[in-house]
Amino acid sequence: MSGSTFGNLFKITTWGESHGTGVGVVIDGCPAGLPLCEEDIQNYLNRRKPGQSKFSTPRKEDDTVVIQSGIFKGKTTGTPISMAVYNKNQRSQDYSEIASYYRPGHADYTFDQKYGFRDYRGGGRSSARETIGRVAGGAVAAKLLDMLGIHFLTYVKSIGPIAIHPSRFDASEIDKHPLRMPDATAALEAQNYLDNCMKSQNSSGGIVECIIKGVPAGIGEPVFRKLDSELAKAVFSIGAVKGFEIGDGFEAARATGLENNDSFYYDKEGKICKKTNHAGGILGGISDGSDIILRAAFKPTPSISAAQETISRDGKNITVQVKGRHDPVIVPRAVVVVEAMAALTLADLMLENIGTRTDTVLDYYKKQS
Repeated sequence: MSGSTFGNLFKITTWGESHGTGVGVVIDGCPAGLPLCEEDIQNYLNRRKPGQSKFSTPRKEDDTVVIQSGIFKGKTTGTPISMAVYNKNQRSQDYSEIASYYRPGHADYTFDQKYGFRDYRGGGRSSARETIGRVAGGAVAAKLLDMLGIHFLTYVKSIGPIAIHPSRFDASEIDKHPLRMPDATAALEAQNYLDNCMKSQNSSGGIVECIIKGVPAGIGEPVFRKLDSELAKAVFSIGAVKGFEIGDGFEAARATGLENNDSFYYDKEGKICKKTNHAGGILGGISDGSDIILRAAFKPTPSISAAQETISRDGKNITVQVKGRHDPVIVPRAVVVVEAMAALTLADLMLENIGTRTDTVLDYYKKQS
């Protein structure tokens, strides 16, 4: 299987299956000398860990990470960093029935068409458990970006029809509620909405919003490696993502040029600023120095207990009720996955950017001589 590697200079390769021995990642291209320990990674993994509330799968996994290479005396060595999380609570018998039919909304049918064979235990590589490797890799990228003054604010913007309201936005609320919404009122409304979904054996979709602060102007390429197109590619690689926006996104299609353009001005210190940020921090595929704002739309969890129509592999039309342990809503645990993919994209492009200008290259090598 190809397609498990992401990035050019800061590169990750994820591995493992939902019900195999474990899952993990190999990072290649992380600069030497970055202070890093397992706690840095674990803090990120804990944000996507299952079983933390009734709104996530009851599968009990501690998701403890083990760093196997690339670290010496608490710092990266510049060699590949290998990390593993071992599966401890598989219940593969829950999925034995799935081998005979294709679940609606899943990759069962497409995997069979592509490979002629599939790991039906929880979806194998198409399981959400694959994102552990992405989050572990993203934690390292975020640590590097943090040293450069770049920080992330990521949260659930909406669940089903329930959306946060700007007037009630409170970032401190994100970690107080399992739904990870920065609006206590909206979180309570979303909880009631999900309770009703669960009673009817149904699920819900939602939107994750990510704000990246501190990115300098000049990151990204003007043609095929645009910052916004690379972020879109990264986020769309997450299972269940069906939509992506930068800045005003689809709302920009309803605006006029005068409404949508962001006017520049000099502040009192002579710094270049924008009066608005409809562009979401990216112009012409290159960061403009303001906050980068992106959103990812996730479809409802396809594994639901309600009866659904499908087909069996032996050519019959059948009705099924999917068994197993599943999230009634994906977005609260997907928050950190979106953040991780954004961090990986930005770290990769910022390392590439070092060689963009002659004066930067000369400054570096003159300092070394």
